Amino acid sequence: MKTPCEIVVWYVLPTIRRELAKELVESYGLKQSQVAKMFGVSDAAISQYLKNKRGGSSIIETSEHYDVFEDEVRESAKLLAAGKSDISAEMCRICTAIKAIGLLAQIYTDSTGAPAPLCTWGDHKLDLQI
Repeated sequence: MKTPCEIVVWYVLPTIRRELAKELVESYGLKQSQVAKMFGVSDAAISQYLKNKRGGSSIIETSEHYDVFEDEVRESAKLLAAGKSDISAEMCRICTAIKAIGLLAQIYTDSTGAPAPLCTWGDHKLDLQI
């Protein structure tokens, strides 16, 4: 059985990176090399995100919560483009928002066929079943 952290790594983080890369290039005019440096990945990785060859999750993209996800991505891109935040903070912010709206629990259940478990991380208890 996959853990919630594995679900985030396999489904959530690549989709966040892909959507952030698209938003930064298309809406803010950043170059692929700038986004690559910001993300700590290669220019080729950014190119693959932009061409939909990397990242993305049909579970997220078809979710009833996708519009909230897109709003969070737009807000993060705005902060990143303005230099008011960094990629780590924004990845965590979006991931937290995904959990808060119940999308992480949905992704977990859809990908494993099991109910989302109670997840603990550090001193914080994260109940994926909101």
